[in-house]
Amino acid sequence: MDMKKRIHLELRNRTPSDVRELVLDNCRSNEGKIEGLTAEFVNLKFLSLINVGLISVSNLPKLGKLKQLELSDNRISGGLDVLAEKLPNLTHLNLSGNKLKDISTLEPLKKLENLKSLDLFNCEVTNLNDYRESVFKLLPQLTYLDGYDMEDREASDSDGEVDGDGVDYDDDEEGEEEEEDEDEDGEEEDFDEEDDDDEEEVDGEEDEDVSGEDEEDDLGQDGEVDDEDVDDEDDDEDDEEEEGGRGEKRKREPEDEDDEDDD
Repeated sequence: MDMKKRIHLELRNRTPSDVRELVLDNCRSNEGKIEGLTAEFVNLKFLSLINVGLISVSNLPKLGKLKQLELSDNRISGGLDVLAEKLPNLTHLNLSGNKLKDISTLEPLKKLENLKSLDLFNCEVTNLNDYRESVFKLLPQLTYLDGYDMEDREASDSDGEVDGDGVDYDDDEEGEEEEEDEDEDGEEEDFDEEDDDDEEEVDGEEDEDVSGEDEEDDLGQDGEVDDEDVDDEDDDEDDEEEEGGRGEKRKREPEDEDDEDDD
């Protein structure tokens, strides 16, 4: 697919001024030059032209808000002065895998005062003696060259590249972390509510168990009391029978005396 048609598809019924990110990787350039990209993309902040067969960037339009430009895996060998002229606010430039051989070809980048990160992986220039020292000396505004600073410290996420919406990645990560924290807090609250419900259920079951045990104890005590009452009643009946027997004996004794008198 040629570059002009790809740009039309990427617009997706938007106007060029609505676009902040434009990825045209692997499409075909026109004779090694940019085609179909115009200055109407006034709010464009991220442009990717990886492996499109570029030989020159001379047709690049003026994009005053562009922050990050990806030009890796092309055949660019020079003419970088156009970048300084058309992209005054560029901060991240990736030229990895191009035909850059000499430090002198990078000299036009001195005019990019805001340039913070430059990548030249797999370019012949990286094979030169004192390559890193020479580039940092030529471009003092640079913080990172091929992902590392002058002290060979690797670039961290907090140094944030610019994404397609022109927002630092670290800002996006902070937003995601806040959302995750909110989600975690919500989950913790849910767990707390579930735990409270479980505790209430357990307490209810314990109360039922305790009341059941108390009822059983009361029934057991009542049973013991009833047995004692039965025993007491049996004793009273025995006493009454004994007293009845004694009364009969007493009655019989006078009768026996009368019989003796008759004799």
